[in-house]
Amino acid sequence: MAIIAPSLLAADFLHLGDACILVNESPAEWFHLDVMDGRFVPNISYGPSIVQSICSTTDKFCDVHLMIEEPEKYVDDFKNAGASQLTVHYEACPHLHRNIQQIKNAGMKAGVALNPHTPVHLLHDILQDIDTVLIMSVNPGFGGQSFIHHTLEKLREISALKKENGYTFFIEVDGGIDLKNAASVIEAGAEVLVAGSSVFKAAAPMEAIIGLQNIK
Repeated sequence: MAIIAPSLLAADFLHLGDACILVNESPAEWFHLDVMDGRFVPNISYGPSIVQSICSTTDKFCDVHLMIEEPEKYVDDFKNAGASQLTVHYEACPHLHRNIQQIKNAGMKAGVALNPHTPVHLLHDILQDIDTVLIMSVNPGFGGQSFIHHTLEKLREISALKKENGYTFFIEVDGGIDLKNAASVIEAGAEVLVAGSSVFKAAAPMEAIIGLQNIK
């Protein structure tokens, strides 16, 4: 059974408090919070102050996904905001090992995200140091995009590496996840499903979360 991480990027920003209540009352184990800077991706979402407001509502795991340039400048800000984990992008970090150690030294879990075009093998030298590998199944920056099918091959590849080497990181997938494709991504190795539009745009968001969690 996969961990479900509803992405608040897809929630109604006028009623974020209601979205937090929904996730807190649901069986979802993680909050997924997307931070965008308008530089690494073409969209701007929210920053540490909104993350702090969301984190203050919950005891659940707060997974903060930094789609930003120079994430090292903001590690302490997101730590103070209540982040349980910071996930940075391989493509934004020329000194990735340093970034990971900075996050861990701040007392948070550390994740690394890969864009759809970035091959898995580029993470070989850092896999033993990270807590989560986030495979992007859409191009980052906007919600509501369609799942990129080739992601399944990347999930199988990272899952094989995890098993062969006894690594303990979570395998997370983000982008276009819904009830139609969740079984295939779980079968390919995904352990954490980020779900945005398929939850918050659903007619019955709670039922959508429960439905995703019940897929084996």
